[in-house]
Amino acid sequence: MLDLAVVIVSWNVRDYLAECLASIYADLRRSGLLGEVWVVDNGSTDGTLALLDDIFLNTHVIKNQHNVGFGAANNQGMRAAAALAPRHFLLLNPDTIIRPGALRAMVRCLDEQPKAGMVGPRLVYGDGRFQHSAFTFPGVAQLAFDLWPLPGRLYDSRLNGRYARRQYQPNNAPFEVDFILGAAMLVRRDVADRTDGFDEDFHMYCEEIDWCRRIRKAGWRIYTVPAAEIVHYGGSSTGQVPARSVVNLWASRSQLYRRHHGPLRLAMARLLVQMGLQRKAEAAQDAALRQAYVAAADFWHKDSPVVPPAGDTVLEP
Repeated sequence: MLDLAVVIVSWNVRDYLAECLASIYADLRRSGLLGEVWVVDNGSTDGTLALLDDIFLNTHVIKNQHNVGFGAANNQGMRAAAALAPRHFLLLNPDTIIRPGALRAMVRCLDEQPKAGMVGPRLVYGDGRFQHSAFTFPGVAQLAFDLWPLPGRLYDSRLNGRYARRQYQPNNAPFEVDFILGAAMLVRRDVADRTDGFDEDFHMYCEEIDWCRRIRKAGWRIYTVPAAEIVHYGGSSTGQVPARSVVNLWASRSQLYRRHHGPLRLAMARLLVQMGLQRKAEAAQDAALRQAYVAAADFWHKDSPVVPPAGDTVLEP
């Protein structure tokens, strides 16, 4: 039985992926954990598949002809990996680097906390700066931080869903959170099975929030493990199509709020988002972004569809 099945969904980030895979295999050797890696490629055209064939010969590769979405591709990888009966799945973005000891620290937390269903690491940016990696479930107030200028001191506060930075100190014990960023999520295989993994109705963005809600509703806890450090560059795929990412993000947020909030809170969210996105559209200098904000606002009308139209899609930030 494998300790760990690592699933990476990739789209046109060959160089990041190479660095990510090298760090995974190095930490697996250090940790003594038994693990294998699956890369689900969502139709890359940058030489990713040649890289995997030439250098990472022990990596399982699933080749999609087009971008099926972040959640669907991760589910695809987990289904393939399940044949080897791993104890845990590690769902990892390709623009990450595993720091020494991170895998062992996260696995230890799951093994020592019987109620833990999922854990995440402490994330840092490529230059070592702190990165928030866990959040409280979003309410109406958190929407305002993305749409309106607010006092700077509030962006790092609980009002914006952030946990205190002091909780992430490397020597601190794991602490319980609402949800963890989709860039790095370690989940028990039986928890993934019982909660059905990512909901593929979320084509892009917010799927980790929805899944964490379902995991917690099923009685499991979610933790951040400060001793486990992972570098997350962020935006490596979404930055390639910024206007499309705006539409994907706000369409998924509309779907999330419809699913998990009552009528009053949803009505408040709709009003706030439509006003805020209209403001952003009026201020946008780039025509494509301006059109994206207008299109995104349409998803928040009461009778609008809850999924974006077909088009190019990207990975999580």
